[in-house]
Amino acid sequence: MKRLLASVAALVLGSVATASSGLHAATPARPNIVFILADDLGYTDVATLGSKYYETPNIDQMAAQGVKFTQGYSCGPNCQPTRAALMSGQYGPRTGVYTVGGIDRFPWQTRPLRPVDNVVNLPLEKVTLAQTLKNAGYATAMFGKWHLGNGEAYHPSKRGFDEAIVSNGRHINFDTNPKVAVPEDAYLADFLTDRAVDFIQRHKESPFFLYLPHYGVHSPYEAKADLIARFKDKPAVGGHHSPVYAAMLASVDESVGRILKLLDDLKLSQNTLVVFSSDNGGVGGYEREGIDAKGITDNAPLRGGKGMLYEGGVRVPYVFQWKGHIKAGQVNTTPINSVDLYPTLVELAGAQAPAVAEQPLDGVSYVNELIEPGATPRGRDAIFWHFPGYLGAGGDTWRTTPGGSIRQGDWKLIEFFEDGRRELYNLQQDPGEKINLADQEPDRVKALHDQLEAWRKDVKAPLPTVNNPQAAEAAGKKGGKKKARSDADAD
Repeated sequence: MKRLLASVAALVLGSVATASSGLHAATPARPNIVFILADDLGYTDVATLGSKYYETPNIDQMAAQGVKFTQGYSCGPNCQPTRAALMSGQYGPRTGVYTVGGIDRFPWQTRPLRPVDNVVNLPLEKVTLAQTLKNAGYATAMFGKWHLGNGEAYHPSKRGFDEAIVSNGRHINFDTNPKVAVPEDAYLADFLTDRAVDFIQRHKESPFFLYLPHYGVHSPYEAKADLIARFKDKPAVGGHHSPVYAAMLASVDESVGRILKLLDDLKLSQNTLVVFSSDNGGVGGYEREGIDAKGITDNAPLRGGKGMLYEGGVRVPYVFQWKGHIKAGQVNTTPINSVDLYPTLVELAGAQAPAVAEQPLDGVSYVNELIEPGATPRGRDAIFWHFPGYLGAGGDTWRTTPGGSIRQGDWKLIEFFEDGRRELYNLQQDPGEKINLADQEPDRVKALHDQLEAWRKDVKAPLPTVNNPQAAEAAGKKGGKKKARSDADAD
């Protein structure tokens, strides 16, 4: 009887979801969902988006059999704010998660502004995407880098995941939380994929949500010897040149391939949406900006890299495959953002989003763009970024000082809070952000800035405060002229 009631409930929920969401009649209302997230993978690091050196045949195959979004964005220029946005569906001002760690990681005391204090644990009152999907009847699992809280209460197993193993920090000789048996000489990407494969095999008969956030290709740069050998004698192309980094990326790509093959073997591909993305831009592009930070890759033709509000820091790969439902070989230029994943998956799953009064979702669903080529994007006017802190580089240089940004249509405005400087770019004509049009387009600058300020007011975004000059002077005398850390890849 319980099985019968569960089946009836699932059918009713599926029918309601299809009717209410506008999904095509042939589209399953409760598809399986696999979300694979790379760490520090730049926009042009995958071959399908530009690299002529790195080899990503499985990610490329996803794009060939589905759709790639060429203007996909992370919610922050580094790790933690993006992950918070993915799990909460909210911009940083609503969660308090703007960067990684506390504000004292970098010597802001020598700067004109005091950063906004950063939240390091995703607040427990936030209903995560996993909780929402679990409540809709999905089996849920997460294997990899969590980075949204320390302590038992914040572990993903307490935030909606039925199964969760956290591991990051090393690719070889790594630890796990909770402690589990790890094969000798295991490579982290392979270990996480083994867990993912096992989960899918055990839950193939019912809807599941698998979140696979790899630690690759984040530092430390460690890779399997046989893969390093594959790239050892390969000529560099542009800023793509590291055999070790290429080998790390190859391991992530192999993981994608194993998941896709398993779904095919289990005949689940037509009822499984697979998403691949990254948490921020690649570690590189700094020297062109006069920044004393060592890069491992290059985001060219995009400007800058991880830790910056320029395109190289926030534009990331977004690839979707769902055989039989997403038309193969599409290229979509609609801007999408980390906050959009939550409402999109809620719609596909026929799930119930959190109450707007308690947790308003800042994103929009892009289901229509996935399953209806050429569909008109849904009611989004602009995408926003708020980064009220500092990210150091090396010497006396900084990747990011406090600032904010807005993208509306082809136009992007960046505001720097220290001196009020504003930069304006037309991304359609100038994706590399080489030509600042602020002086030529003062009316557009004002209009975009007004909109950015209105958004900050709406989401109650706090701004940095003026730093106490005496405190800054005292800090300088106490420790000399403290240099900004040179760990551009350590966020």
